Amino acid sequence: MNTRMLDRWFAAVIACLLSTMLITAASADQSTQGYNTKIPEKIMTPDKVQTRIGTLQFFDGMPTEATVEAVYENLDLMRGVETFLNGIPATSLDGLRQGMVELGADACNKAVITDKLLDSNPLFLTGNTDTVYVTLFLDLKKDGPTVVEIPPRCGPSTVNDAFFRFVIDMGAPGPDRGAGGKYLILPPDYEGDLNPPVGGMEAKVGDQTYFVAKSTSYVNWLIMRGFLVDGKPDAATAMFKNGVKVYSLAQIGNPPQMEFISGSAKVFNTIHANTFEFYKELHDVIDREPLSMLDPELRGLFASVGIQKGKPFAPDERMKKILTEAVAIGNATARALTFRPRMEGVYYYPNSAWYTAFVGGSYEWLKDDGNGGRYLDARTAFFYQATVNTPAMVVKMVGKGSQYAAVATDKDGNYMDGSKSYKLNVPADVPVADFWSMVIYDPQTRSELQTGQPYPSKNSERDKLIVNTDGSVDLYFGPKAPAGKETNWIQTVPGKAWYGIFRLYGPLDPWFDKTWQPGEIELVK
Repeated sequence: MNTRMLDRWFAAVIACLLSTMLITAASADQSTQGYNTKIPEKIMTPDKVQTRIGTLQFFDGMPTEATVEAVYENLDLMRGVETFLNGIPATSLDGLRQGMVELGADACNKAVITDKLLDSNPLFLTGNTDTVYVTLFLDLKKDGPTVVEIPPRCGPSTVNDAFFRFVIDMGAPGPDRGAGGKYLILPPDYEGDLNPPVGGMEAKVGDQTYFVAKSTSYVNWLIMRGFLVDGKPDAATAMFKNGVKVYSLAQIGNPPQMEFISGSAKVFNTIHANTFEFYKELHDVIDREPLSMLDPELRGLFASVGIQKGKPFAPDERMKKILTEAVAIGNATARALTFRPRMEGVYYYPNSAWYTAFVGGSYEWLKDDGNGGRYLDARTAFFYQATVNTPAMVVKMVGKGSQYAAVATDKDGNYMDGSKSYKLNVPADVPVADFWSMVIYDPQTRSELQTGQPYPSKNSERDKLIVNTDGSVDLYFGPKAPAGKETNWIQTVPGKAWYGIFRLYGPLDPWFDKTWQPGEIELVK
C-alpha cells in the first residue's frame, strides 16, 4: 500500500469515528432524563394524573400509598357494578322461583296458573293481562331427567335455565308445532347416550318418544301461555289443567298428581333486590348450580367480589360499604339502559319513542352475529324489565307468536306523569291475526301499575273499545277518565310515573316491514 492510499484510508476511518461520536452526542442530547436513550412518552406515567376519582400520584411510576388505596377502592366498585349488571339474569330467574315457592309451588308437579289472568297485585316483570300463564320450576338435581307433557293448541311456551338462557320451546314455536307432545329435560350432569343440541331433538327413550333437551343448570323455569277465547280465560285454563303433566322420568309408572295453584288476585314478589341483598341472592344461585353453568370469565368477575361456588359470601365492612354503593350505581345504570336506551337499532322508527326490549336480534345476546361479542347492555336492559328468553322473540313468524314495542316517554321526550292526562292513537288495521293490547307498568317495580283498575290495560278482543270513524282507536291515560271515553281509559296514579308496552298477537307483515306504526303518546293540554 503506497503512502497516498494509506492517507486516504486513515482519513476515512477518522471520518467514520467522528460521525459516530456526533451521532452518540446527538442521542445523548435527546435522551429522556434518567435514561441513556429517548423513551416514548406514551409508555411513561407522569408523577400526577387528574382523574374522576381524584389526583393519582406516583414516584417514578410507582403509585403512592394514597393512590394505591384509591384505585383498589375503585376496582372493587367497578367489579361490584359489573357483577350487578351481569348477574341480573341469575337473580331474576331465582326471584321467580322464590315467588312460586311463596305460593306453594315447591315441586315440579305444582304449577301456578293465572286462571283469572295476571292482575296488578303480584310483582312480576312486565307480565301481560292478555293470556293465561302456567309457570313452574324443574329441579333436575333432585328429580333427574324430567318429563313435561303439554296439550295440543298450547300457546308459546319456553324452558329457560338458571341464567335465563334458552333450553327449548314448546307449543306453537316448539318442535311439537302446537300439536302437543312429551318433552324430556336432561340435567347438566347427564352422561347417557342422548346428546341433544340447543333447542332439542326428537328421540325414543324406552317405549316413549320425546322432544329431548339438555340444560346447563339444575333449576329451570317453564312458562306456558294460553290464549283467550271470546275474551275469556276459561278454555285455556281447562286446557292446561286437563293436559299438562310434569314428573320425574323415574316416576313414569306412577307420576304424582298435578296441583294447580291460582296466581290471580294474589300478592307475591318475583323480583330481585336492588340493594346489597342482590349479591346474597346471586351467591345462592352460584353456590347451588354446577360450576360449568358459567364460563370462567363470568365466574371470575363474580369471584372478584367474593361470590364463588363452595365458599361463603362474607364481605368485611369495607367491602359491604363498597358493594352497597356499587349496587346503587348498577341499578341506576340498568334503569338508564331500560328507560333511556341509546343502543344502536333500539328504536323502531325515526323520531319515535317506541323501542324494542330485545335489542340485537339474538337470544344468545350476540352483537352483529357475534362479531361484536356479547351484547352486554342489551342483555342487562332486557332482563331488568322482562322475562322469557327464546328465539321466537326475534324470529319473524307472520301470524304467530307475539311482538312487543315499549314506550317510556311522550312525543316530546318527557317521562309520563301519572297526575297528567295523555292520549295514544292506535291507527286502523292493526296488523294482527289475533288481537292487540296496551299494558302500562310501574317503573319502580317494572310490574303492572297498581291503580283502581285491577288490569291496567286495554285489549282489542276483551274490551269493547270505542272506534273512531277512520277505524283508529284512541286510548286515554290519566287519573280521571275523560267524559264519554271511560271504555278507552287506563287509570294512572298522581305522583307516580308509568310506561307502556304495546303487544301484537299474531303479528302480520305490515308490522315487520314497518308500514304500520302506532302513534306517539301525547300530553293532553
